[in-house]
Amino acid sequence: MGVFVVPLCEGEGVKVKFEAQLWAWDARRMDTWVFVTLPVDESEDIRDLTGSVKRGFGSLRVRVSIGGTTWKTSIFPGSGGGPYVLPVKGPVRKAESLDVGDTAAVTVELLDV
Repeated sequence: MGVFVVPLCEGEGVKVKFEAQLWAWDARRMDTWVFVTLPVDESEDIRDLTGSVKRGFGSLRVRVSIGGTTWKTSIFPGSGGGPYVLPVKGPVRKAESLDVGDTAAVTVELLDV
């Protein structure tokens, strides 16, 4: 279940903490694009907070932590306005011993708010 953290004071980021299963994007299976899906409620909250932010494909810049690995990337709105999806690159999956179907504890911090 996700936890949405709203900044309480200057300098604190907006974070979403959740657990999700890794899945492969069927349309690009040969390229091994692997994602996790952010929780629905938190995705709606993110849309409310970032409605004025306009980036390519509706993406939002984020800092992500899974296990001991932290990196910067972007989240993207799911098809049809669904929950945001987060790409999990190969080096992260390798470092954290994760594969498609595994569940990961994820922290996403928005950088565009």
